[in-house]
Amino acid sequence: MSTFLALFSRRWILTTLLALAGSALCIRLGIWQLDRLEQRQAFNTRVQAQLDAPPLDLEGDALQADLYNMEYRAISARGRFDFERQIALRNQYYGNEWGAHLVTPLIMEGSGQVILVDRGWIPAADFESGGWRQFDEPGLVQVNGVLRRPQTKAELGSRRDPTPSPGDAPLTAWYFVNLEQITGQMPYPLLGAYIQQAPQAGWDALPYRTQPELELTEGPHLGYALQWFTFAVILAGGYPLFVRHQMRRPKPQPGSVSPQSSPLPGA
Repeated sequence: MSTFLALFSRRWILTTLLALAGSALCIRLGIWQLDRLEQRQAFNTRVQAQLDAPPLDLEGDALQADLYNMEYRAISARGRFDFERQIALRNQYYGNEWGAHLVTPLIMEGSGQVILVDRGWIPAADFESGGWRQFDEPGLVQVNGVLRRPQTKAELGSRRDPTPSPGDAPLTAWYFVNLEQITGQMPYPLLGAYIQQAPQAGWDALPYRTQPELELTEGPHLGYALQWFTFAVILAGGYPLFVRHQMRRPKPQPGSVSPQSSPLPGA
């Protein structure tokens, strides 16, 4: 019997199906890693284009720009903060210390349009006490930072912010800058992205300014893909060799005694 026919014989059919399923799974995982690599490359290209773009002064025609698709571009805006409608992002860290970020509407000078600004981190004790007004920055301010996209849920897991019902008190603590829901509790519309305020010379007080940590590499996805494809080849190619080896092994004759079980001389 040929090896190919043996693979689908009654003796080997179940193992063959398992080997085929395992090989197909490895191939699928390899393709998934290539998809992840393509997504990572597209992300890197998009972000690098914004990092290379000149800073955007948010006034005039820039207010009509597609800010959502300009994430990570340097930006500046001028206006006054509306501390009465300030919110906080919970579960934020500064180094190893837990706390929150203060996110405040900025009413821009001249246009009156409003954009949210992540002003930075405060300790957990201040966040939980609700004494956020001690961190007010009154008057006309110049905000420099980078544009960030809104977020509705965690990248991993199912954590989301609750949807406020009509008549509910405005939520002051959020997990994400969910612009759609946050706008629903504001008396004015918000622009389609928010600013993460950058550290500035001479500012060493709370809230501590932060910036996103970007790693513009392709990551390990190509290496993982090659590993999965290698596993698939080993499984698909090695299994038939194993079956052929088993078929070529001499069959024990009825009544024969294996060398390991032969009686010792004089026994």
